[in-house]
Amino acid sequence: MRISTTILMTDESIRPARLARELEQRGFGGLYLPEHTHIPASRESPPPMGGELPRAYHRTLDPFVGLAAAATVTERLALGTSVSLVAQRDPIVLAKEIATLDLLSEGRFTLGLGFGWNREEAADHGVEWRTRRALVQDRMALMRALWSPEPTGHDGSFASVRPSHAHPKPVRPGGPRVLVGGGAGPRLFAAVAAYADGWMPVGGSGLTESVPRLRAAWKEAGREGAPTLVPAFVLPTPGKLAHYRDLGAEEVILQLPDGDEGEVLRALDDYARYL
Repeated sequence: MRISTTILMTDESIRPARLARELEQRGFGGLYLPEHTHIPASRESPPPMGGELPRAYHRTLDPFVGLAAAATVTERLALGTSVSLVAQRDPIVLAKEIATLDLLSEGRFTLGLGFGWNREEAADHGVEWRTRRALVQDRMALMRALWSPEPTGHDGSFASVRPSHAHPKPVRPGGPRVLVGGGAGPRLFAAVAAYADGWMPVGGSGLTESVPRLRAAWKEAGREGAPTLVPAFVLPTPGKLAHYRDLGAEEVILQLPDGDEGEVLRALDDYARYL
C-alpha cells in the first residue's frame, strides 16, 4: 500500500519543490494538494470539519502550479489533487492544464475531484449548487473528448466543444486516474461508477460498511474489476493503516500539518515509520 501525503500548502508554509524533494528522498509515494480559489469573507457555509475555518484555507496555493513545481524536481513521486473543484474551472482550460502536468511528470498525475462545500465560493464562479454534481460529470466528459486521440466533440448540458486539435494528451489513454472525493452515499458512489476510477474518502471512517456498497454500485454499473480506494487526510496509526490495507486500499494519503518548514519536516520524519 503506497503511503502518500497531502497538505494545505499556502504562501506561509513549506514550498512545494522543497517538500517534494523531501518526500521522494524519504521514500513516500506521492504529494496531493487541495484547492480553494478564494474564501468569501461572509463565511455563510460552515466548514465540514466543524468549528472555525483554519487560516490555511484562506491562503492555499493553486494546486496545479504547485504540483508543476513538484514535478520538475522529482522523478518518481506521484502527484495529485485532493481535491480539485472541477465545477469552478473552465473545462477546456482545465483539460489542457491536466494534460500538460501529466506529460511533464511522465504520467504521475491523479485527478482527485470534489463537489465542494462552500456555496458562496461556488456561486462566485457561477455554479448553481443543486446541479454542481451533474456539472462535474459533464465537464469530465468534455475533457475526455479533448483527450481523445482524434478530434472529438462534446455536446453537453452545461458546455460543448467542437471536434478540435488539443495537445498535449495525457500519458494514459483516456486521461489520468480519476478519484472522486467526498462522503459515502448513493450519489457519490454513482459518480464513481459513472466516470471515475475510484473513491477518495476523507478521513476513512466507516469504510467497513461503505466499501461493499461502493463495489455493489460499481458492479451494477457494469464496470469491470473493482474501484480503487484511496483514503485521504488520514492521521495515521498502525492499526488504522492495517485496516485500510485489509479493505483493499492501494494507497493512503496522510495529512501533514500546514505549519512552517520545520514543523512539516518533523511530521515527515514521524510518518516515515509507516513506510
